[in-house]
Amino acid sequence: MSSVSENIDDRLSVLPDEILSHILSLMPTKFAVRTSILSKRWRYTWTLVTNLDFDDTQGPPYNANIFKKFVNRVFKFCKTSHVKSFRLHISYNQYMCLRSSVSNWIDKAIGLTVRELDICGIQHELPLSLFTCNTLTNFRLDLSDCDYQYREFPSQIYLPCLKTLDIVGYCGPFIHADKFIRGCPVLESLSLEVSSNDEQDCVIKIPTLKWLKLVYSSATNVYNNKIVLRVPKLEYLFVGGILCSFFVMEDVSSLVGASIACWSSIIDYMPADLLNKVRGVQTLAIEDFPFASPLPVFPNLKKVELNGVWQFGQITQFLESCPELETFCIDFVGWRGVKPEELGQVKFDRKSIPACLLTKLTAIKFSKCDGDTWDMEFLDYMLGNAHVLKTVTVYAQENLLIEEHPFYAQVLKIPRASPHCEIHFRRWILPPPQEPEYEDPYEAYAF
Repeated sequence: MSSVSENIDDRLSVLPDEILSHILSLMPTKFAVRTSILSKRWRYTWTLVTNLDFDDTQGPPYNANIFKKFVNRVFKFCKTSHVKSFRLHISYNQYMCLRSSVSNWIDKAIGLTVRELDICGIQHELPLSLFTCNTLTNFRLDLSDCDYQYREFPSQIYLPCLKTLDIVGYCGPFIHADKFIRGCPVLESLSLEVSSNDEQDCVIKIPTLKWLKLVYSSATNVYNNKIVLRVPKLEYLFVGGILCSFFVMEDVSSLVGASIACWSSIIDYMPADLLNKVRGVQTLAIEDFPFASPLPVFPNLKKVELNGVWQFGQITQFLESCPELETFCIDFVGWRGVKPEELGQVKFDRKSIPACLLTKLTAIKFSKCDGDTWDMEFLDYMLGNAHVLKTVTVYAQENLLIEEHPFYAQVLKIPRASPHCEIHFRRWILPPPQEPEYEDPYEAYAF
């Protein structure tokens, strides 16, 4: 047994430093440093890592001085001259104890020609060197747990290589965030999650932008402001939260996909207006969206995914608006547990069949199926009316797929309008619960 262990140890030990460095760079820095106690060979191998990942928000609280000492010593002993990514997440309770060091750590990472920054929980100003970093390609700033979310960014911002910008929990006028954006001349992906809106219209003019995500986490005031999109290369648009702005799309000729996940809107016809603006897309996902009628026609739509509470009549109305639809995905439609009078129309209207079911729809994916009355009604309608359907994939709980359960046989007995339709069953597997850490993660290291 010992010889086997020695052989395994030898095999790891003879790997080149570049490979070991790459392996250690894939894990949080606290775990990479722990390998220093394995043997002499491993004592300083971690110092070659190209990713630095510090997070004091996971696990039980501990002494902030231990965390500060750990980060300082990592920077002291780290031998790499180039850092690919630097991740620093500070908990709200620990920040004041670490305030004097945080800016210095970020500045050191920038000095190591960092390319990716992920900063969370920083209560006060960021170092000025961050806003003129000429190596940064990805930047994520999470302010959601901060007391002081409003940021007026520096007057001089120039990030010539930044392609991805993600700002979460920003509480302030769009105009200041727009100043940040203007300093990123090659930006391709922009994600903004804001907790308020303002009176002024926001003009997003980014010639290089391909992916845009805008989320309103709250809307304290009603201003009827506009978001003007001048993004000729935009391919994907995501709008979520509380819809509180009208969209003016002056140039979105390249848009092929959109996702809308709005909890509510401050004006009733905002949802219909937004759907009308994206009617030319080829793929569309809708989640928790306040249904608006009448719907526009989506002449190019090939794939759609619906999530949330949809009445049966609304589903058929939506399908009627998608004459070219080929793939239809239902991901946990919230009709379960709803009383018939609350659901609206209990059964599908079979008098008129949407055109896409007769000539275009070839694939259906039904996720998180419970096998209740509403689920069976949905499957019965789709299988009985989709004339060119090829595959139906049902993701159901494991207990529904055992041989003794009638669900499996009931679905297979449903009459199918398409003679070429195949039904596939897949297990819907719940994600495993995460176990909390109960140890102090910064005690076991050897420098």
